[in-house]
This record gives sequence, structure tokens and C-alpha cells, in this order.
Amino acid sequence: MLHNPGVHVVSTSMHLHRFACFTHGSRGGNLAPVVEGGPPDPLARAALARQRALTCVFIDPADSPELAAVLDFVYPHMRSPLCLHATLAAATLLFSRDPAVAPVVRTAMHGQRLSLSHQDSNLFVGLTRQDAPSIDIDIALAARLLDAPGLALASPPAIASVGSPKLLLEVADPDTLYRLAPDLSAIAAWGREHGVNGCYVWCRRPDGDYEGRNFNHLDPLLEDSATGVAAGALTVLLGHGLTVHQGRATGRDCLLRTQVRSEDILVGGLVRALGTA
Repeated sequence: MLHNPGVHVVSTSMHLHRFACFTHGSRGGNLAPVVEGGPPDPLARAALARQRALTCVFIDPADSPELAAVLDFVYPHMRSPLCLHATLAAATLLFSRDPAVAPVVRTAMHGQRLSLSHQDSNLFVGLTRQDAPSIDIDIALAARLLDAPGLALASPPAIASVGSPKLLLEVADPDTLYRLAPDLSAIAAWGREHGVNGCYVWCRRPDGDYEGRNFNHLDPLLEDSATGVAAGALTVLLGHGLTVHQGRATGRDCLLRTQVRSEDILVGGLVRALGTA
């Protein structure tokens, strides 16, 4: 049994399932523990996420008949309104138990409804565009947040959201993208002030795909290998479906696919089950 000092973390009824989401074929993927029967106490959930050093998604019972479940996302350092790779992990488990499960879940924090679907081997989460903060952002601010004096952006800074607003900054190429060592404290402070959940830096690839890195953790070792909400936000900004590569900086290659369906944005990819713990 796992413990955090002063906090009861697990019970004998708890089951933890591990998945790699947005995998690049048979390799890579962003890790997501899915917790069933976990502690209801928020402090205990936070302790479990810190212990795993991963975003955990807790599956709670549905509170209406049209829902499959309620999903509570907990980062090692905070609770989150939305995490798409964790949603894909939870959806994979739900569909494996019952292929006819209601294809809608609700987020615990903001009550956002997410639709679930299969297309070939890919699993997708459907979201609606969300209002994003309207903030004047200049290149000087972007350069300060990225700790990159003299940085030249390839397009104007923008903020977009499918449930978790992202500051979107386009750089010239992958080499520029992977040379970045941002001021993570400054990004976090600016984000708290303006209601923006981190900074997604992206670029266009010669093959027509896109590549990105997400900065919303204070510890650089916790950089995301894949950030579905950022891929969704970028899709809103550009107005068309994307193939997005992420994870090179973390050593876990990921591939995210998005589509535009009328007013909805679909974000998905491949998911691989890694067993229970």
C-alpha cells in the first residue's frame, strides 16, 4: 500500500491502469495512469499524482444516464480542468469494458462534455471551441517568456482554447524549437495572471506536418510528451486538421491527429495499454 505522510493514498478497491497515448506507431506515447476506485479526497489524489510524477485521471461514476463517467485530472503540481491524453486513456479503458458505452464523459472541474469515438485504430475526443482570453501579446513578451532575446516569431502570438487556453507561438523551424530553454516561472506567473494554461511553441515541418513543445510545468523534467489541448487550440487557430509531432525533447515520440467537424474539434491518436500497477 502506498502512502504520503499524513494522507491515505490508496484503498484495497483501487485499480491503476497504465496507458501510452498518442503513440507513434509501436513506440513512444505520453504516459497516463487511469485510476478506478481511487481516494475521493483531493489531497490524496494529488499525492498519488506526485508519487507517480505523471498526470493521473480518476474515473468517477457518471451522475446522469447519458454519461459514461466523470473524469478528474490531477497533475503532480495541480488539478487540471482538462487533459486529452488522459481522456484517451480513460476512454480506452471504458470502451474495452463495454464497446457500447455511452460515448460522452464529463470533466470534474468545469463540467465540460467530451465525446468519444473510434476511427480505424485511432481514438478521438470531440470538443467544442471555447472562448479564450483577449490579451495583447507582443513579440517582446514572447521573447521574455521563452528567455530568447531577439527571437523572431514566424506569425503573431495568439491564444486559443478547446477547454484549456494556450498561448501559441510559432517559431521558424524545429532547430529553433529545440534550442529553447524558456523561463518556466515567468510562463507560470503570466499564465496565472491571465488565465492561460501555459505556452505551446510550434513550427511547420518541411513534410507539411507540425511540431510543438508545451511549457506549463515549473520543472523542465516534467515537459509534456504530447499535449492534446494544445493541438486542439492550434487547430482552432489554423482552421483545419493537423498532424502534430511532439515528444522529441522528452525522448518519447508522439503523434497527434486533429480534425475539424463543423463546430467541433476532434483530437486523437493511437493508444497502447501497458498493464496494471
